[in-house]
Amino acid sequence: MEQVFEQVSRLLKNHTATRLRDLQIRTYKVLPLSARTGIIEFVQNTTALHSYLIPAHERYYPRDWKATRCREAISEAGNHTNETRIKTFRHVMANFTPVMRYFFLERFEDPDDWFAKRLAYTRSTAAISILGYVLGLGDRHCHNILLDEKSGEVIHIDLGVAFEAGRVLPVPEVVPFRLTRDLVDGMGYMGVEGVFRRCCEFTLETLREERESIMTLLNVLRYDPLYNWTVSATKAKRMQQGEETENPPPVDELVDHSSKKEEDEAGEAGRALSVVERKLSRHLSAQAMVSELIQQATDERNLAMLYCGKSGYDHLF
Repeated sequence: MEQVFEQVSRLLKNHTATRLRDLQIRTYKVLPLSARTGIIEFVQNTTALHSYLIPAHERYYPRDWKATRCREAISEAGNHTNETRIKTFRHVMANFTPVMRYFFLERFEDPDDWFAKRLAYTRSTAAISILGYVLGLGDRHCHNILLDEKSGEVIHIDLGVAFEAGRVLPVPEVVPFRLTRDLVDGMGYMGVEGVFRRCCEFTLETLREERESIMTLLNVLRYDPLYNWTVSATKAKRMQQGEETENPPPVDELVDHSSKKEEDEAGEAGRALSVVERKLSRHLSAQAMVSELIQQATDERNLAMLYCGKSGYDHLF
């Protein structure tokens, strides 16, 4: 997936609108050595979104509810009706103030520098949001998004849930990309309007124009023996219970070369790639499509349905 990100970044540099805005996807090197081992590049000068936001909320708004209290309230409402869950979500939000803007105020004291870094943050968030939507990238909780403390850009890590696999988790992911209140707060007074929306539109339009190149690139994954196109029920449960690292699956679960599995994988690969191809079609204008995606990603009726577990209070940040 990092190779896909890198190639898409190159495609974005081939088009004037995206090149002038320096729209790109930040990547890092990954070297697989076997089905269970590999080497990952250490991404310097970064901090996880979760690592900044948790202390920042307590520092700037000490009278607000603590994140643990918010999580408990949302978790308790999880077994109730959708109306109750939405009502609880609204109540929690009223007692929990976004703080992402302070990340830039703390680190970039010069006004010109502050503006440039916030702009880089907004643009990089727009680019990865649209690419993430096209690739069906899920599991975008606060530990899986890094902030570059020098450039302000975002870097997404842990890319194992892709091609809409998040929609078959025990608690399905119902948003096209992460656009919670804290992420929007970091974009400044205009929020998702202006820079973010326009960069989303330019990115989507470029990906549509490069549709054939992207589909050719993704088709290579069909023949990668290490790539899994499906998430098993067992793995899905482990992921949302936060047990992925504590109880790794056996090797034979990772690499099963039985003919039935290969058949299933081939079918799932075809389905996944057809979904990507459909997203890159022009059934709606880029402007209309981006408007619909932003509406879905910020709709509290969707956010209230997200999983609220060990992986970073997905509703809140």
